[in-house]
Amino acid sequence: MRIRIVDAFTDRPFAGNPAGVLLLDTFPDDGRLQQVALEVNHAETAFAHRLPADGDADWALRWFTPATEVAMCGHATLATAHVLHTTGVHEGPVRFATLSGVLVATPGEDGSITLDFPTAPLTPVEAPAGVAAALGAEPLTVLDTGPHIRDLLVEVADEKTVRALAPDLKALAAHSERGVIATARAEDPARGYDYVSRCFFPNVGIDEDPVTGSAHTALAPFWSARLGRPALTGLQASPRSGRVRTHLRGGRTLLTGHAVTVIEGELLV
Repeated sequence: MRIRIVDAFTDRPFAGNPAGVLLLDTFPDDGRLQQVALEVNHAETAFAHRLPADGDADWALRWFTPATEVAMCGHATLATAHVLHTTGVHEGPVRFATLSGVLVATPGEDGSITLDFPTAPLTPVEAPAGVAAALGAEPLTVLDTGPHIRDLLVEVADEKTVRALAPDLKALAAHSERGVIATARAEDPARGYDYVSRCFFPNVGIDEDPVTGSAHTALAPFWSARLGRPALTGLQASPRSGRVRTHLRGGRTLLTGHAVTVIEGELLV
């Protein structure tokens, strides 16, 4: 099996979020998929196989963290579309059949790829007792992000606070099903981004995710409502860092970014 490591939501190697990508003839059993994802040991590994030409989707796509399968993953979808386009396996928009329905990835003339994802439904909730201590910052706003991404979205005071977070991950795991998205408005929009975020997902084996496409399906409606614009750019301020251009279209959110293949090799089992 051919395997590629792709850095997503970046236009340069060794930044953004790395994902494993394997194009298969069919899916092996779930145990083998999980073993491969654990061996790759990135936030997600994507597995895809071609579907019959007369269906609603072109490729079946699944995503696994080192610990479990997930229902939605933006960066590994972007990475898979990048591999399909750069290898000539698929041209033009590609439709993926996933646990979150059919997701479309469309290549742009500038080499970017735009993902069409469902917008996360945001519900204001009371800050759970202990979440401030676990996160290491006082929440200004807390929202539930719905069934697809299953996070708490937590607004904190400012960009400096987001960048300085050093959460107690074991304690943080008790407060959501997947994890916590911490966010704040950008201090200086002239730097090319409108808001910042960091994502901590201890319940799926990811202490801090470098750049999270799925989280931006919640960040986009939150910040578009605050800033009064449907099109924004988010900076995920992890050590690797990456930018996601978002465009809110009601029940759908467009996520745009670049990707770079950094490793290509053969899985020998």
